[in-house]
Amino acid sequence: MPTGLAASDLLAGRVRRSAALAAVVVLLCGLTLALAYVNKARCAGAPFDADGRSIVFDIAKDSDVCYSDIQFLWLGRDINEHVFPYLGGGITDDGALVGGAVEYPVLSGLLMWLGAVGADNDAEFLLHSALLLAPFALLTAWMLARLAGRAALLWAAGPPLVLYAFHNWELPVVCTAVAAVYVMGVLTRYSLRTRGILAAVLLGLGFCLKLYPGIFVLPLVAYVLTGGVERDRDQSDRDFDIRGALLAAAAAAGTVVAVNLPFALAGYEGWRASITFQQLRQADITTNSIWYWGLRPMFGQDVQSEAIFQQVVSVASPMLVIAAFALAMWLGWRRYLTTGVFPWVGVSGAMLCGFLLFHKVHSPQYTLWLVPFLVLLEVPWWQIGSYLVADAAIGIGVFRYFYSMGQGTSVDLMENIVQFGVWGRASLLVVLFFVFLWALPRGYRPAPPPVPRYEPGDLVPVV
Repeated sequence: MPTGLAASDLLAGRVRRSAALAAVVVLLCGLTLALAYVNKARCAGAPFDADGRSIVFDIAKDSDVCYSDIQFLWLGRDINEHVFPYLGGGITDDGALVGGAVEYPVLSGLLMWLGAVGADNDAEFLLHSALLLAPFALLTAWMLARLAGRAALLWAAGPPLVLYAFHNWELPVVCTAVAAVYVMGVLTRYSLRTRGILAAVLLGLGFCLKLYPGIFVLPLVAYVLTGGVERDRDQSDRDFDIRGALLAAAAAAGTVVAVNLPFALAGYEGWRASITFQQLRQADITTNSIWYWGLRPMFGQDVQSEAIFQQVVSVASPMLVIAAFALAMWLGWRRYLTTGVFPWVGVSGAMLCGFLLFHKVHSPQYTLWLVPFLVLLEVPWWQIGSYLVADAAIGIGVFRYFYSMGQGTSVDLMENIVQFGVWGRASLLVVLFFVFLWALPRGYRPAPPPVPRYEPGDLVPVV
């Protein structure tokens, strides 16, 4: 399955049009990012309390749907004290992070620390972080425009970027994942093995930001192993590039080790605390998962029932995630046997769907992880529109739901909206799992067969 430029971009004479389109996409992305910042900044600004927290934050974050993890985490992780992350601190017995420990992988922790440099309150931290994160979104927009043409507008000017661009630290990790696809599909002057190694490094860096790009290494390795689109159709299975596949896998693993090892050696407890925090996190009302809304009502309301529920989730969730990964790889291999090309981008998208569906936490901003696959692959637009509607029901409805609970007013309407979002999103993830596996790259069209021509005296057409 080709993963390069859209077919229109490959035609001679279209280069200028492609560059102009990319420029427009990047410009619109910049405007969308400005709107996204204004949306979150409604919760930030003077007056501040003694810790630099905006007074308006706790008043408006749910009612006005302007909450962001960035602003929230100004307090509670020693970010306001400008403590360098991971080198000290740890996690308490009740799961509280202390002494500079944060719950994210090390590169995200570094971005959090950098965003706080020069900031004296949460409003400045939000602004600095937005300025730090925005270039990653712009670069992503440019790469998607080069890869998929006008469909990149879904990323650059779509609702998810408005809602979630500055909700958390997602933009850099999305950029690394898209960059891996860009390297494999566009930098074709380099060998497949070289591109595979570089893409694996990018995915390793993504793992050090938010983990999820690490799951794409396996389909990437399979793509390199099977020769990508460069494989001669006459080659046999014995011509697998085992060395190239091993080098790509080693590049990803080596990147993860190289980034994490200094932190683990300098402050193991602080570094390990981020992993422990995620392990201890429970499937509750804040996680927006099918586990809370689907499985939790089957258990009682007492403490023992809650403990049993959490134990079931802690076992069932990873097992189903792994099963989804295995199914995606198997179906991807089946397609390879049919077409001769392993669909590594489609398999990666399917694996992400499995993760989002079965993981115990499904935060609203994770939609930003999925959008590039909706851009890169030929997914029907009605499915995309349906997913965005369900996502908005979560991204907006859940905060209004929390507001209603806090005010003691009826929550029936908002709870129904949230459940619509949860189950609508879940059902569409199942659909997208299979759609991704068989979808062509956005804009790709097979070359037309040659037109036969006749010459005088020919008994058969000359091609």
